[in-house]
Amino acid sequence: MKLNRLLEITTILLNKKTVTAAELSQRFGVSTRTIYRDIDVLSASGVPVYCSQGANGGISILEDYTVNRAVLSGSERDVIDSVLLGLQALEATRYPGIDTVLEKLGGIFNSAKNAESDWISVDFSPWGSNPNAGNKFSDIKEAILQCRIIEIDYINAQNEKSRREIEPLRLIFKAQAWYLWGFCLARQDYRTFRISRIKGVRITKRGFDRTHVHVVENCDNNETREKSGNEKPQVKLVLEFTSDALFRLCDDYDDEMLTDNGNGTYTIEAYFPEEEWVYNYILSFGDMVKVIAPERIGRLIKKRALRIAGYY
Repeated sequence: MKLNRLLEITTILLNKKTVTAAELSQRFGVSTRTIYRDIDVLSASGVPVYCSQGANGGISILEDYTVNRAVLSGSERDVIDSVLLGLQALEATRYPGIDTVLEKLGGIFNSAKNAESDWISVDFSPWGSNPNAGNKFSDIKEAILQCRIIEIDYINAQNEKSRREIEPLRLIFKAQAWYLWGFCLARQDYRTFRISRIKGVRITKRGFDRTHVHVVENCDNNETREKSGNEKPQVKLVLEFTSDALFRLCDDYDDEMLTDNGNGTYTIEAYFPEEEWVYNYILSFGDMVKVIAPERIGRLIKKRALRIAGYY
């Protein structure tokens, strides 16, 4: 516990010019006398901390001091840089609480927030969106850590609105979106909920026991996905795309799934659950896609396209 406190004090001093013993005392829940003992320990161990008197006085660390990275091997430095890069990527998704970790590592190794490392920006959210609106992430995270049941207002892929009581278990980032995985009390089964479709989160006072969670090994299989009614049947689609759609195809499919027809078009054969989002997915390509099979799906897409054209 003391070692953790010494580390945190060091990172605080690295990221702030001056801090008082009273501030550190309040932060760590110890006496100011204990803080001064910690400062003595840090000083004796070679960390250049010092105390100053006066109205603006307090505890400081020599400017430009950082933990000597020369004591680390090349591979260890690479690991640290990789960790920092990963954390910066998470920060770009606005995952709550990551700033604290970056502050600690960045202060120690002087590389998390400086200009040299500010060469990458990762954001998986759509333009203009706010994935943490209404503190959804923070509330869900708190409920997971405290094992508290939450109530959510949810809109599923079939545009059906419902209010659920969930035992929240994990926050998952997958396929460019955040998801909540938990036990739905209404369905009495595990379900996956897309965070962007959660329109309200309320933490209840009721707790739950998560000791049973280890028996569920995979939260991404068909049995744990969010469902409405019976599982939708799978349909094999054969789609032909123009080269203008290639950038999206590379995002959505592995190279081996793409067949180059040699005439500027590409064909994909894949199984999809036959439901509303599949029709909308095909229509989202506009005139860059043609349904080869099955013919009934092609007729359905044509009918919808004509209806859209009739609006203009």
